[in-house]
Amino acid sequence: MSDTPKLDFIREIIAVDLASGKHATTITRFPPEPNGYLHIGHAKSICLNFGIAQENAASGARCHLRFDDTNPSKEETEYVESIKADVKWLGFDWGEHLFFASDYFEFYYECAVHLIKNGLAYVDHQTPEQIKESRGNLNVAGTPSPWRDRAAEESLDLFARMRAGEFKEGEAVLRAKIDMASPNIVMRDPVIYRIMHAHHHNTGDAWCIYPMYDFAHPLEDAKEHITHSLCTLEFEIHRPFYDWTIDNCPVPAKPRQIEFSRLNLNYTVMSKRKLLQLVKEGLVGGWDDPRMPSLSGIRRRGYPAAAVRNFCHRVGITKFDGITDVALLEFEVRDHLNTAAPRRMAVLDPVKLVIENWPAGTSEDIELDNHPKDPAMGTRHVAMTRELWIEADDFQEEPEKKFYRLGPGRHVRLRGAHIVKCTGFEKDAAGKVSEIRCEYLPGTMGADTPEGVQCKAAIHWVSAVHGVAAEVRLYDRLFTVEDPDAAEGGFVSVINPDSLKTITAWVEPSVAEVEPEWSCQFERLGYFVADRVQHLPGKPVFNRTVALRDSWK
Repeated sequence: MSDTPKLDFIREIIAVDLASGKHATTITRFPPEPNGYLHIGHAKSICLNFGIAQENAASGARCHLRFDDTNPSKEETEYVESIKADVKWLGFDWGEHLFFASDYFEFYYECAVHLIKNGLAYVDHQTPEQIKESRGNLNVAGTPSPWRDRAAEESLDLFARMRAGEFKEGEAVLRAKIDMASPNIVMRDPVIYRIMHAHHHNTGDAWCIYPMYDFAHPLEDAKEHITHSLCTLEFEIHRPFYDWTIDNCPVPAKPRQIEFSRLNLNYTVMSKRKLLQLVKEGLVGGWDDPRMPSLSGIRRRGYPAAAVRNFCHRVGITKFDGITDVALLEFEVRDHLNTAAPRRMAVLDPVKLVIENWPAGTSEDIELDNHPKDPAMGTRHVAMTRELWIEADDFQEEPEKKFYRLGPGRHVRLRGAHIVKCTGFEKDAAGKVSEIRCEYLPGTMGADTPEGVQCKAAIHWVSAVHGVAAEVRLYDRLFTVEDPDAAEGGFVSVINPDSLKTITAWVEPSVAEVEPEWSCQFERLGYFVADRVQHLPGKPVFNRTVALRDSWK
């Protein structure tokens, strides 16, 4: 049996094209519209397009980053810059191959004029509603526009006047002249140009007519000599128009469009429109809110780029739409961080532990491994003092069966340090345990458990003297149901009210001085990252990336 991994269907097509000599190399592109931030679904396309270029680098393959900026009413420079940052964070580089669809506006215009001259396009004055109605449906053929058969010279003049700004928005459009009876409604004389008196982020006010995406996209691909134009399945029905445009316009190359399934996750919405609604209505803290599926959001939450790439590889490339469990993404994050993240101690729900036989004002230096399985990560030193913070749930007044941590008269080992025995506790006015008293057993530092002492567990701790208070944000899934898009009250109605809890925790002193985006495992608690926006040395802010195990099962 061969050890060579099986290729997905797109890579198989490319392998055949290269082997046959159809193409000397491959040129792919990632073509986002700068009308929002990228989300995890885009990561699949980024990894596919740039990945193919990397895999075929020996033959000179490359991947272009191209902004499909043909709709100035929704596009902003902010989105352009965020997209570039996200692609680089994910681990890819477009080099010199950065393009904008708006760089080709004159080329699109020339192609449109070519179609008009050849009787394949005409200026139409119907309203958008009339055009939509006249296109019919799957059972009824479309009705030709009253202007469908106007002379080419007249359409050329009108199109030039559209460009000159003589018409208001909606007064005229340019339509391709194909087949109003086509079984594919997309081919029923689609609109290829519309009037928009809007300022463009790249071309300013030079244009007031803009090509539709379906018309511009194949022309962009041809202009850049793209060999394989990889799109998600919703574009399959548009492929005949893609090919028609290539076949009927004066283009320098003939790219091939291939469709694959998009990435869909449960407990998530992937629509840019809906994500923008969450941002504009203040339901999240912005596009980079760690609860968002945006790449900037998951980066801020602490998801490693390598884990996202591994996730996309695991999901694979198919022709069949489906729903991927978000737990698979969380698994990849845990799997990566389990190896890569150093360990630290933090206490999220603190209760004071007083060691009564410890000399007041003294401390003991404790050396701890930074990673249990990676000696290369070295060690660190923490101070053990008379007063410590431990987790409230590491103590039970009346211990349950199989609870091996602290309780009256019970022993437990402090992580990396001595064994202690609980001698008493205090409660506050609300009846909550506010302080636990204990004694440490001399000679138990790093030693076996003394004979006659039952100690089956170790707990983490932070010195109450040297520890630093930190803001910790406990993030969870943004929605309470698997398919928020199908919620009866709309996706907003199923937002998880517990998707963010902010607490004050106690952390080791070294944790307070790390740089933003530094990740670690808070032992026994989960993986956390120093917030890339608000974390400051001495004023730590940590986001929970993911718990140690899936709590939603």
